[in-house]
Parts: sequence; C-alpha cells; structure tokens
Amino acid sequence: MRKGKAIAILIVMFAITAAAGSKIEGTTTLKDFQPFGTIDKKTHKHQQYDLSFAAMGKLYTCRSVEKESLKATDFVVGSDVQYQINGDKGKVKNASGKEVECTVMRVAEVPAATPPAAAAPPASPQ
Repeated sequence: MRKGKAIAILIVMFAITAAAGSKIEGTTTLKDFQPFGTIDKKTHKHQQYDLSFAAMGKLYTCRSVEKESLKATDFVVGSDVQYQINGDKGKVKNASGKEVECTVMRVAEVPAATPPAAAAPPASPQ
C-alpha cells in the first residue's frame, strides 16, 4: 500500500514539473507563413495559416485557430515575431501587435549546419 502511494506521489511530482517547464517564449524570425485548408460559407468561415519559426533549437509549425480572422499580410516572412509555446498551444505576435493563437502541429530538430567543403589541395606540377 505504501509503495502505491509513493509511486503515485512521484508520478504527480514529475507531471507537475514537466507541465511547469514546458512554457517557452522569446523573439525569433518568421520562417514561413502558408495558408492551410479551404474556406466555405457554412463550416470554415476563416482561412487558417501555418506559421513556421525556429525557437530553442527546434523548428515549430503552428496552425492558426479557425475561429479567428487573419490577413495574409499581417505576418511578413523574415520579420521578427514574439512567440509563446505552452505544450501544444501557442501564440505568435508581430511587431505591430497583431497576435494569433495557434496549435503546434509539428516540432523538428534544427538541422545542424553543414561545414563548408574543404578546399582541395593544389595540384603539384609533374
């Protein structure tokens, strides 16, 4: 009985620690901004967008919420944005203050930079 309680307490402690440490925020450059899906007058009234950016050594793709209206010109690729990520929920804010809530759809490791190819040694005269 004591082991069961101890294990349950440890699981709760780890869950709280994991949830508390999962929020990240900062400023980065918007890498990509693409429309997602289609719109129609009945069920999908607003266009959704995928916003891609690098943060904390990872590449994030965050999809805008369908219930919010968003203009394609609000987020310029290459501009600085502020981001907040908490688990699979996120917020992205542009320089003019326009903020969009989004759902994290994909997380990938930032690819390591490939070193430039070594120069070939000069050919010796023969």
